[in-house]
Amino acid sequence: MIIGGRAHNLKQIREVGELGYPYAEIDVRDPEEVRKQFAELVELRERYGMFYLAHYPNEDNPVDAGVLRERFVPKMKELLDLSRDLGIEKGTIHFWIDKRWAPPGLVPKKIELLSELVAHATGNGVVLCIENLTERYDSFSVAFDAVSDLRMTLDIGHAQLLSSENTSFNFIKHRFERIAHVHVHDNRGGKTVKDDLHLALGEGIVDYPAILTRLREKGYASTITMEVIPDDMPRTRAEVERYI
Repeated sequence: MIIGGRAHNLKQIREVGELGYPYAEIDVRDPEEVRKQFAELVELRERYGMFYLAHYPNEDNPVDAGVLRERFVPKMKELLDLSRDLGIEKGTIHFWIDKRWAPPGLVPKKIELLSELVAHATGNGVVLCIENLTERYDSFSVAFDAVSDLRMTLDIGHAQLLSSENTSFNFIKHRFERIAHVHVHDNRGGKTVKDDLHLALGEGIVDYPAILTRLREKGYASTITMEVIPDDMPRTRAEVERYI
């Protein structure tokens, strides 16, 4: 397993680099902003001998497939082209498909758009990973069964919210073969966006010993991003390494 750090801006990329991590998961959200920063992104990557993973933007409107087709899909294709130019080989996308609450007919339309994006990503050498928000494994299974190259970012912190038991256990049990990336951060449970605290591991209630042990036992051998501020990364890394 390869442990890296989340970086929301150039300053945090430098901080992740100074900490010696092999990669930074960077914001790739606005094509114009990426172009403006392109030379500096390349310089920082080379200075620290790291590689980048991409964290793509939120959807414009997660319940309107027409808006997504018009605005989000073209922007994502542009960002995937830029990812190729930055040597990025894996990226995380937010694409809400919780069948429990989605309006009738929405999920099939979104899976069609997702299939198009995955094909574009594959053409650019990028593995596209859908990140769990409120979804449980059965909602993602519909997309996985329809889109063969789609992979998953298992966000263990998100999996603690809106659920009596962390949903990571069922993702690992039922769809482990699609997990290609992992996000770690802690929280104290809850039902709102405000409860997504992104604490250092050990400061919340997420059962990381059991979840990381389960991933190790299943043979997970890929990237793990610490989605905490750089100051919290050393102790978070120590907690992760205790169980992997």
